[in-house]
Amino acid sequence: MAQKISITVNGIKRTVEIDGWEKLVDVLRDKLGLTGTKKGCDDLSCGACTVIVDGEAKKSCSMPAIKADGTTILTIEGLSKGKTIHPIQKALIEAGAVQCGYCTPGIVLELYALFTKNIDATQEEITNALAKHLCRCTGYEAIFEGAILAQRYMKGNK
Repeated sequence: MAQKISITVNGIKRTVEIDGWEKLVDVLRDKLGLTGTKKGCDDLSCGACTVIVDGEAKKSCSMPAIKADGTTILTIEGLSKGKTIHPIQKALIEAGAVQCGYCTPGIVLELYALFTKNIDATQEEITNALAKHLCRCTGYEAIFEGAILAQRYMKGNK
């Protein structure tokens, strides 16, 4: 039986009809066309599906869409301002942390959630946040360096 949920995605209030079995990643990708949110594992191990739900980084492959009713969601598509990319995206590019890019949206949003809550996150906190993500292409050193650079950029330090 179809149900309707109301969610605010990237600042736009949306009403979506769901069957009830869908995960949030399915709604974002298939019903709203926001394909920056990736499906990578469906078992919480890769982090490619990470989005921000009410300020918290969440893995959308495990979140039933019905539980998103009434929430505010930020996807990678909502992070940049027009053609201007977010400082986290800029930092990861500059650090050479982007290869195929499949894992990048999840990593960017994980760091966004972390730095939005705590711009002074320690290296250990950054490492713990990045440990929730699997990258098959690049070394984690470049991703960590990009995260540190992103933190500097978000603090206003060039």
